[in-house]
Amino acid sequence: MRLLLRFDSKTVREPVISRTTLETRALINILRASVGARRGEILIEVEDKKAKEIEGVLERLGVDVVELAEAVQKDDELCVHCGACVSICPTEAISFNGEKKVVITAEKCVHCGACVKVCPTKALNLPL
Repeated sequence: MRLLLRFDSKTVREPVISRTTLETRALINILRASVGARRGEILIEVEDKKAKEIEGVLERLGVDVVELAEAVQKDDELCVHCGACVSICPTEAISFNGEKKVVITAEKCVHCGACVKVCPTKALNLPL
């Protein structure tokens, strides 16, 4: 399961990932992180069976947790299959199929938003 963690200015200075790992004995894979002095956002991947326990610990430590079930979404009516998103995707979550149509592999998406920014027809969006 993928969880989006949001930190405020107080929590961003705390070792919440380390504490959560130690307390839950769960492995936490950091997929993307953007942390500054006043706020932060980290996308993590955890085992489904440990997800609720991890969420509980993080929330107790002051972290806002959002479950991310979906990858980037494509509006098929707007997409012209130009491939701009394919070339920019850092995890190869977006590719061409055998018919030269853009397809998305949800398991690979890390919600970086690069594809959304480069899409000339605004066919892509990141749901939360």
